[in-house]
Amino acid sequence: MAQQKTILRALAGETLPTPPIWMMRQAGRYLPEYKATRAQAGDFLSLCYNPELAAEVTLQPIRRYGFDAAILFADILLLPQALGAELWFVTGEGPRLTPITTADELAELKIVDDIHETLRPVYETVQILSRELPAETTLIGFAGAPWTVATYMIAGRGTPDQGPAHALKAENRPVFEGIIHRLTEATIEYLSMQIQAGAEVVKLFDSWAGSLQRDDFTEFSIHPMQRITHAINDRHPGIPVIVFPRGADHRYAGVHRATGANCVALDDGIDAAWAAEHVQIDGCVQGNLASSHMVTGGQALVDETKRICDAFRKGPHIFNLGHGITPDANPDHVQLMIDTVRGS
Repeated sequence: MAQQKTILRALAGETLPTPPIWMMRQAGRYLPEYKATRAQAGDFLSLCYNPELAAEVTLQPIRRYGFDAAILFADILLLPQALGAELWFVTGEGPRLTPITTADELAELKIVDDIHETLRPVYETVQILSRELPAETTLIGFAGAPWTVATYMIAGRGTPDQGPAHALKAENRPVFEGIIHRLTEATIEYLSMQIQAGAEVVKLFDSWAGSLQRDDFTEFSIHPMQRITHAINDRHPGIPVIVFPRGADHRYAGVHRATGANCVALDDGIDAAWAAEHVQIDGCVQGNLASSHMVTGGQALVDETKRICDAFRKGPHIFNLGHGITPDANPDHVQLMIDTVRGS
């Protein structure tokens, strides 16, 4: 059955008549069943660390929509928490962490081998999903890419321009590089354990890659993802890797070759026709409908979905959004998107 899964076929380079489909953040706040389960958990982190409930919210969009893949429900900041950073969420404002900006604070982080006890519930969630998902549904594990996770660790929160991370990179390069290195090695271990637990694909989310300029983009977005991809390939031959350097613009061209990834996910700022010519020529692409269509719906959603499918029809393609679905999305619009992709 694994060889017949459409996501895996696309990731292996096969051009399919109908692209497989899943959706970033498909288990989330736009679904009433998710809201009910989160209320049962009590808070977001409790949901992430409750294997039964985390598996339940991962399965909910599969039951409702029949997506071709399920992505593990977790958060990219669980890894820095496992390394020893304090993590909490402020209602209406998002995550907070104890900032890591000095050599002493970096030295106090746990060694990579010690992360697994904290992350064990995540691996248990993957094990549950590998048993309970429909046989035709691919299970995707994931992690944040080192640069993006570092921006949160350094600032202690999300920022509009990743300014604190850029400042540390300029002012104390050894500490900044030490954080990137620690995260790179920890991410390899984290994803490897997800694969051992049953993940069939892994994805790296570099959500803030676009803010890196010139050589920094290569050194701190591409090279860490390359190191992680190669390590996964060495440890787990045959497990595909998807990378998402969001905001890369024209730099998406060549990312397959530079990272060794099987698939490059595209944000909605990239024209699909351009990406077919410059990115898809190197392998599978994923994307890239604007998530705003999940709010507005209508004929514009249908037309744009068809345009993207048509642009990528000559090569391997996984249909997805260009970023995560937002809490104000209409679940009916998700169904319209799926029906359009599948030709219903």
